[in-house]
Amino acid sequence: MESNSLGAFLKSRRDRVTPADVGLRTYGTARRVPGLRREELAQLAGVSAGYYTRLEQDQAGTASAQVLDSLARVLLLNADETAHLHNLARRPAVPRMVRPRPERPHARVLTLLRSLGESVPAIVWGRRGDVLAWNRTGHALFAEHLDFAAPDEPSRRPSNARLFFLDPHTREQYRNREELARAHVAYLRLASGRYPTDGRLAELIGELVMHSPEFASLWARVEVADCTTGPMHLRHPVVGDLEVDYQVWLQPDSPDHRLEIYTPQNAASADALRLLAAGAVGGTVDRAGTLPALDVPATPHPGGAG
Repeated sequence: MESNSLGAFLKSRRDRVTPADVGLRTYGTARRVPGLRREELAQLAGVSAGYYTRLEQDQAGTASAQVLDSLARVLLLNADETAHLHNLARRPAVPRMVRPRPERPHARVLTLLRSLGESVPAIVWGRRGDVLAWNRTGHALFAEHLDFAAPDEPSRRPSNARLFFLDPHTREQYRNREELARAHVAYLRLASGRYPTDGRLAELIGELVMHSPEFASLWARVEVADCTTGPMHLRHPVVGDLEVDYQVWLQPDSPDHRLEIYTPQNAASADALRLLAAGAVGGTVDRAGTLPALDVPATPHPGGAG
C-alpha cells in the first residue's frame, strides 16, 4: 500500500483509536490490533465491513463525502486531518506528476510585505515552503548566510524544509527543534494531499526521506497539520537566544502562498529583533550585540499565538 494513499491514512488513524475512545467495551478479551478492528470501525461509521476493507486496501474507488465525514467522526479526526482525508479520497489512483511553473507571489502580497517595513521579520512562503519573498529582517533572522536576492530567481529560492533538515548551517538554530520538525513534516503531509500531482513537491519529499533520517522517521508517523501559529525558540549566531511566535496570514487571492510574521514573546527577544531590524536597514550588527544608532520600535507580542 502506497504510504500517502487513502488506505494508508485510514489504517494509521484506526491504529490510534482505542475501543475506550469511542465507547466500546472489550470485556477484557485479548486483541491483536493496537486500535479498532476494521469491522468495529465500519459498524460505528455505518458502512459494511467489506466496503471499509476495500477502502483501506485502496480498492473501493471513490468514497462519498458523507462516508468520509462519518469515518472522520469515528476516527476522531481534527479539521486538518479531515481535510486531508477528503483530499486523499479525490486523489487519482496513479497521479500523473507534472512540474508546475515557478510560483509568483501576488502583487498585493508583496505590497503587504513592504508595508510591514523592517520592524517585524516577515517571509512569503510558497506551497512547497520555498521563499518567494522576504524583508531584510526576515532574511537576517533565518538565513543571513544566503543571498538576500535569491528568492527573485526560482532556481535559487531557498527551501524551508531543505534548510531545516539538510543545511548544516541552520540545523542547530532551533532550540525547540523536535516540535518544529514535526510541524514541518505535518505541513508537507497536508500539502501532498492538496497537490497530489505536484512533481516538484514529490521530489522534495523523496529527497528529504532519502537524506534525512529525522525526516524519514517523522514522515512514517503520518501526522497532518496546517501549522499556522506556534512558538519558535531560536539560537541566532549574532543576537543570541530569542523566542518568537510565528503567525501565518493566508492570502485569499493566492491560497497556495502564506505570509508569515514573527513577533517577540518577551522584552529580550524584542530587543534582539530590534537589533536585527536596525542592521537590516543600513546599520551594522556585531557579535558583541552593539545596537546601531537607528531606533526601530519593537513589535508588541500579540498575546494568544502559540
